[in-house]
Amino acid sequence: MPGGRSLDLQDGLPAQDLAGSQTEAVMAWNEVQALVFDVFGTVVDWRTGVAREAEPFLARHGQGRIEPLAFADAWRSHYGPSMQAVRSGQRPFVRLDVLHRENLEAALRDAGIDLAGVPAAELDALNLAWHRLDPWPDSVAGLARLKTRYIIAPLSNGNIRLMLDMAKRAGLPWDAILGAEVAQAYKPMPQAYLRTAEVLGLSPSQVCMVAAHNGDLAAARQCGLKTAFVRRPTEHGPGQAIDLHPEQDWDAVADDFNGLAEQLLG
Repeated sequence: MPGGRSLDLQDGLPAQDLAGSQTEAVMAWNEVQALVFDVFGTVVDWRTGVAREAEPFLARHGQGRIEPLAFADAWRSHYGPSMQAVRSGQRPFVRLDVLHRENLEAALRDAGIDLAGVPAAELDALNLAWHRLDPWPDSVAGLARLKTRYIIAPLSNGNIRLMLDMAKRAGLPWDAILGAEVAQAYKPMPQAYLRTAEVLGLSPSQVCMVAAHNGDLAAARQCGLKTAFVRRPTEHGPGQAIDLHPEQDWDAVADDFNGLAEQLLG
Protein backbone atom coordinates (compact mmCIF):
# COMPACT_ATOMS: atom_id res chain seq x y z
CA MET A 1 0.00 0.00 0.00
CA PRO A 2 1.52 3.36 -0.93
CA GLY A 3 2.48 5.54 1.93
CA GLY A 4 -0.16 4.97 4.56
CA ARG A 5 0.29 4.94 8.29
CA SER A 6 1.91 1.83 9.74
CA LEU A 7 -0.48 -1.04 10.32
CA ASP A 8 0.62 -1.58 13.90
CA LEU A 9 -1.31 1.56 14.77
CA GLN A 10 -4.46 -0.40 13.93
CA ASP A 11 -3.82 -3.29 16.33
CA GLY A 12 -6.97 -4.52 18.01
CA LEU A 13 -9.36 -3.42 15.26
CA PRO A 14 -11.73 -6.03 13.85
CA ALA A 15 -10.64 -7.29 10.43
CA GLN A 16 -13.53 -5.52 8.69
CA ASP A 17 -12.70 -2.19 10.35
CA LEU A 18 -9.01 -2.63 9.58
CA ALA A 19 -9.73 -3.27 5.91
CA GLY A 20 -11.98 -0.22 5.80
CA SER A 21 -9.30 1.93 7.42
CA GLN A 22 -6.71 0.77 4.91
CA THR A 23 -9.07 1.45 2.00
CA GLU A 24 -9.76 4.96 3.27
CA ALA A 25 -6.02 5.62 3.61
CA VAL A 26 -5.36 4.49 0.05
CA MET A 27 -8.21 6.60 -1.29
CA ALA A 28 -6.96 9.64 0.60
CA TRP A 29 -3.42 9.14 -0.70
CA ASN A 30 -4.65 8.68 -4.27
CA GLU A 31 -6.11 12.18 -4.05
CA VAL A 32 -2.59 13.64 -3.89
CA GLN A 33 -1.43 15.33 -7.09
CA ALA A 34 1.64 17.24 -5.92
CA LEU A 35 4.65 16.64 -3.71
CA VAL A 36 6.27 19.76 -2.31
CA PHE A 37 9.67 19.54 -0.69
CA ASP A 38 11.60 21.20 2.04
CA VAL A 39 14.98 21.84 0.40
CA PHE A 40 17.72 22.73 2.91
CA GLY A 41 18.59 19.44 4.58
CA THR A 42 15.92 17.39 2.83
CA VAL A 43 16.96 17.75 -0.83
CA VAL A 44 20.43 19.26 -0.45
CA ASP A 45 23.30 18.96 2.02
CA TRP A 46 23.61 22.57 3.19
CA ARG A 47 26.26 21.96 5.88
CA THR A 48 28.93 20.38 3.68
CA GLY A 49 28.27 22.79 0.83
CA VAL A 50 28.49 25.92 2.94
CA ALA A 51 31.67 24.65 4.61
CA ARG A 52 33.25 23.95 1.21
CA GLU A 53 32.43 27.44 -0.05
CA ALA A 54 33.54 29.12 3.17
CA GLU A 55 36.89 27.33 3.49
CA PRO A 56 38.99 29.57 1.17
CA PHE A 57 37.36 32.71 2.58
CA LEU A 58 38.13 31.64 6.14
CA ALA A 59 41.70 30.78 5.16
CA ARG A 60 42.18 34.33 3.89
CA HIS A 61 40.42 36.23 6.65
CA GLY A 62 40.38 33.90 9.63
CA GLN A 63 44.09 33.01 9.69
CA GLY A 64 43.10 29.33 9.61
CA ARG A 65 41.69 29.40 13.12
CA ILE A 66 38.05 28.86 12.12
CA GLU A 67 36.93 25.36 11.17
CA PRO A 68 34.67 25.50 8.07
CA LEU A 69 32.04 23.03 9.28
CA ALA A 70 31.77 24.82 12.61
CA PHE A 71 31.37 28.09 10.72
CA ALA A 72 28.61 26.57 8.57
CA ASP A 73 26.80 25.58 11.77
CA ALA A 74 27.30 29.06 13.22
CA TRP A 75 25.95 30.76 10.10
CA ARG A 76 22.96 28.44 10.05
CA SER A 77 22.26 29.11 13.73
CA HIS A 78 21.08 32.62 12.77
CA TYR A 79 18.59 31.21 10.23
CA GLY A 80 15.60 30.64 12.50
CA PRO A 81 15.91 33.81 14.59
CA SER A 82 16.27 36.01 11.50
CA MET A 83 13.07 34.61 9.99
CA GLN A 84 11.25 34.91 13.29
CA ALA A 85 11.58 38.68 13.07
CA VAL A 86 9.60 38.51 9.82
CA ARG A 87 7.07 35.98 11.15
CA SER A 88 6.39 38.12 14.21
CA GLY A 89 5.84 41.27 12.16
CA GLN A 90 8.89 43.03 13.61
CA ARG A 91 10.09 43.63 10.05
CA PRO A 92 8.46 43.30 6.64
CA PHE A 93 9.06 40.27 4.44
CA VAL A 94 12.50 40.17 2.82
CA ARG A 95 14.06 37.43 0.69
CA LEU A 96 16.19 34.78 2.35
CA ASP A 97 19.22 36.03 0.41
CA VAL A 98 18.92 39.27 2.40
CA LEU A 99 18.66 37.43 5.70
CA HIS A 100 21.57 35.14 4.80
CA ARG A 101 23.74 38.19 4.04
CA GLU A 102 22.92 39.78 7.39
CA ASN A 103 23.46 36.45 9.15
CA LEU A 104 26.82 36.01 7.41
CA GLU A 105 28.08 39.28 8.82
CA ALA A 106 26.82 38.34 12.28
CA ALA A 107 28.53 34.93 12.12
CA LEU A 108 31.80 36.47 10.95
CA ARG A 109 31.74 39.05 13.75
CA ASP A 110 31.02 36.26 16.24
CA ALA A 111 34.09 34.45 14.88
CA GLY A 112 36.24 37.52 15.51
CA ILE A 113 36.71 38.59 11.89
CA ASP A 114 37.00 42.33 11.34
CA LEU A 115 34.56 43.09 8.53
CA ALA A 116 36.24 46.43 7.86
CA GLY A 117 39.00 44.50 6.14
CA VAL A 118 36.72 42.35 3.98
CA PRO A 119 35.61 43.66 0.56
CA ALA A 120 31.84 43.70 0.14
CA ALA A 121 32.23 41.75 -3.11
CA GLU A 122 33.77 38.85 -1.18
CA LEU A 123 30.87 38.81 1.25
CA ASP A 124 28.40 38.87 -1.63
CA ALA A 125 30.17 35.96 -3.31
CA LEU A 126 30.26 33.90 -0.13
CA ASN A 127 26.58 34.60 0.47
CA LEU A 128 25.86 32.77 -2.80
CA ALA A 129 27.17 29.57 -1.20
CA TRP A 130 23.53 28.73 -0.49
CA HIS A 131 22.86 28.81 -4.24
CA ARG A 132 25.55 26.18 -4.88
CA LEU A 133 24.64 23.34 -2.54
CA ASP A 134 25.00 19.69 -3.55
CA PRO A 135 22.02 17.31 -3.55
CA TRP A 136 22.02 14.22 -1.40
CA PRO A 137 23.11 11.20 -3.51
CA ASP A 138 19.53 9.94 -3.95
CA SER A 139 17.85 13.29 -4.57
CA VAL A 140 18.03 13.73 -8.34
CA ALA A 141 17.16 10.14 -9.25
CA GLY A 142 14.45 9.94 -6.61
CA LEU A 143 12.85 13.21 -7.69
CA ALA A 144 12.91 12.07 -11.31
CA ARG A 145 11.02 8.92 -10.35
CA LEU A 146 8.45 10.80 -8.27
CA LYS A 147 7.97 13.29 -11.10
CA THR A 148 6.55 10.55 -13.30
CA ARG A 149 3.32 10.60 -11.27
CA TYR A 150 3.27 13.80 -9.24
CA ILE A 151 3.87 17.50 -9.70
CA ILE A 152 7.08 18.17 -7.77
CA ALA A 153 8.15 21.57 -6.51
CA PRO A 154 10.10 23.11 -3.64
CA LEU A 155 8.25 24.50 -0.65
CA SER A 156 11.25 26.19 0.88
CA ASN A 157 12.08 29.31 2.80
CA GLY A 158 14.57 30.00 0.04
CA ASN A 159 13.79 32.68 -2.51
CA ILE A 160 13.02 31.98 -6.16
CA ARG A 161 16.43 32.94 -7.59
CA LEU A 162 18.16 30.83 -4.95
CA MET A 163 15.98 27.84 -5.87
CA LEU A 164 16.60 28.42 -9.59
CA ASP A 165 20.37 28.59 -9.24
CA MET A 166 20.47 25.53 -7.01
CA ALA A 167 18.26 23.52 -9.35
CA LYS A 168 20.28 24.36 -12.47
CA ARG A 169 23.59 23.52 -10.80
CA ALA A 170 22.39 20.33 -9.12
CA GLY A 171 20.06 19.10 -11.85
CA LEU A 172 16.97 19.10 -9.64
CA PRO A 173 14.06 18.28 -11.99
CA TRP A 174 11.36 20.50 -10.50
CA ASP A 175 8.11 21.02 -12.41
CA ALA A 176 7.81 24.49 -10.90
CA ILE A 177 10.15 26.76 -8.96
CA LEU A 178 8.40 28.22 -5.96
CA GLY A 179 10.05 30.37 -3.34
CA ALA A 180 9.01 32.14 -0.17
CA GLU A 181 8.11 35.24 -2.21
CA VAL A 182 5.06 33.33 -3.44
CA ALA A 183 3.55 33.26 0.02
CA GLN A 184 5.36 36.29 1.44
CA ALA A 185 5.76 34.13 4.51
CA TYR A 186 8.26 31.78 6.10
CA LYS A 187 7.48 28.28 7.31
CA PRO A 188 5.97 27.21 9.62
CA MET A 189 3.45 30.03 9.09
CA PRO A 190 0.23 28.51 7.68
CA GLN A 191 0.18 30.77 4.63
CA ALA A 192 3.48 29.27 3.44
CA TYR A 193 1.70 25.93 2.95
CA LEU A 194 -1.77 27.15 2.00
CA ARG A 195 -0.61 29.72 -0.52
CA THR A 196 1.61 27.12 -2.22
CA ALA A 197 -1.34 24.76 -2.65
CA GLU A 198 -3.44 27.64 -3.96
CA VAL A 199 -0.79 28.64 -6.52
CA LEU A 200 -0.70 25.04 -7.76
CA GLY A 201 -4.48 25.09 -8.14
CA LEU A 202 -4.93 22.36 -5.56
CA SER A 203 -6.64 21.89 -2.23
CA PRO A 204 -4.32 21.22 0.74
CA SER A 205 -5.44 17.56 0.81
CA GLN A 206 -4.15 17.15 -2.75
CA VAL A 207 -0.64 18.16 -1.70
CA CYS A 208 1.95 16.20 0.28
CA MET A 209 4.76 17.92 2.16
CA VAL A 210 8.04 16.00 2.04
CA ALA A 211 10.62 16.93 4.67
CA ALA A 212 13.33 15.62 6.96
CA HIS A 213 12.06 17.86 9.75
CA ASN A 214 9.23 16.85 12.06
CA GLY A 215 8.29 20.44 12.84
CA ASP A 216 7.82 21.29 9.16
CA LEU A 217 5.56 18.27 8.70
CA ALA A 218 3.55 19.08 11.82
CA ALA A 219 2.80 22.56 10.52
CA ALA A 220 1.89 21.18 7.08
CA ARG A 221 -0.45 18.60 8.62
CA GLN A 222 -2.24 21.30 10.58
CA CYS A 223 -2.93 23.01 7.24
CA GLY A 224 -4.46 19.84 5.80
CA LEU A 225 -1.54 18.59 3.71
CA LYS A 226 -0.44 14.98 3.67
CA THR A 227 3.03 14.33 5.03
CA ALA A 228 6.11 12.27 4.18
CA PHE A 229 9.16 12.05 6.43
CA VAL A 230 12.50 11.28 4.77
CA ARG A 231 15.40 10.57 7.13
CA ARG A 232 18.54 12.70 6.75
CA PRO A 233 20.52 11.57 9.82
CA THR A 234 23.71 13.48 8.92
CA GLU A 235 22.19 16.86 8.01
CA HIS A 236 23.78 18.40 11.11
CA GLY A 237 26.89 16.21 11.06
CA PRO A 238 27.80 12.95 12.78
CA GLY A 239 26.54 14.12 16.16
CA GLN A 240 23.02 14.96 14.98
CA ALA A 241 20.49 14.63 17.76
CA ILE A 242 17.28 15.94 16.14
CA ASP A 243 14.93 14.63 13.46
CA LEU A 244 16.48 11.18 13.51
CA HIS A 245 13.06 9.50 13.71
CA PRO A 246 9.46 10.34 12.82
CA GLU A 247 7.72 11.93 15.78
CA GLN A 248 4.18 11.45 14.49
CA ASP A 249 2.42 8.86 12.33
CA TRP A 250 3.29 10.63 9.09
CA ASP A 251 1.52 9.35 5.98
CA ALA A 252 4.80 8.00 4.58
CA VAL A 253 8.23 7.41 6.09
CA ALA A 254 11.31 6.55 4.02
CA ASP A 255 15.09 6.41 4.30
CA ASP A 256 15.60 8.38 1.08
CA PHE A 257 13.78 9.59 -2.03
CA ASN A 258 14.16 6.27 -3.82
CA GLY A 259 12.50 4.56 -0.88
CA LEU A 260 9.72 7.13 -1.00
CA ALA A 261 9.28 6.47 -4.71
CA GLU A 262 9.02 2.73 -4.05
CA GLN A 263 6.19 3.37 -1.60
CA LEU A 264 4.27 5.87 -3.68
CA LEU A 265 4.76 4.43 -7.14
CA GLY A 266 4.72 0.73 -6.27
